[in-house]
Amino acid sequence: MIALIFTVLASCNKVDSEGEKNIAAAKGMFAAFNNHNWEKMASFYTDTAEFLDPAFGQAYVRKTQPETAKKYAEMHQMFQDIKDDITGVTAAGDRVVVQFTSSGTPGGAAKWELPICSILTFKDGKIIKDATYYDNQ
Repeated sequence: MIALIFTVLASCNKVDSEGEKNIAAAKGMFAAFNNHNWEKMASFYTDTAEFLDPAFGQAYVRKTQPETAKKYAEMHQMFQDIKDDITGVTAAGDRVVVQFTSSGTPGGAAKWELPICSILTFKDGKIIKDATYYDNQ
């Protein structure tokens, strides 16, 4: 019985440890985004990751790290001050849910703000799947 309790406690700590590592990686990815370091940001993903994003359509698409870096570099060209402010983050197993507000100012126009939620799936410390939800209308 004691051995069973220790086994359960040890597995709980492993999940918490995995979740903490994944949260740290997610926050690192957002820090690279806010520093406009697109190659570093893309390095938090596997060589090819799956993305669900209204910008790509209704279905998951596969993107390489260079394609991911290029997408955000192009976005940066449109919004020089683009940044994400995390408002909530939680982990469960291999998934991290990040709530954040993205903002930026297009040249000569008013600043915009957009609430976004991303569900990041991790494997071996890297993001393998990024499901991002926001109102794109």
